[in-house]
Amino acid sequence: MAKVLLSKETEEDIKNGIDFYEGLEINFGSYFLNYIMAEIESLKIYKGIHMKVDGFYRMLSKKFPYAIYYKIDGEIKVYAVLDCRQNPKNIKKRLKSE
Repeated sequence: MAKVLLSKETEEDIKNGIDFYEGLEINFGSYFLNYIMAEIESLKIYKGIHMKVDGFYRMLSKKFPYAIYYKIDGEIKVYAVLDCRQNPKNIKKRLKSE
């Protein structure tokens, strides 16, 4: 089974999401973390079936307005977990930096 790796930027993206949702309701940040991590782990099974955007596969979260951007090169490397509510130009700029 393929290994899933997270970039440092991805870890920061997830931390930002935790902080945002924790600010809305106590323990909602940990719910966000658990759900997003489960979706990332599901890439071991569902890798490569998602639409490609700017050279990355993009998996949309089922519960949160987030997209998980990844590539497959033997291993599954997650490059970003981004809030889809932000300006699309910022998303494109972030992905170009990867």
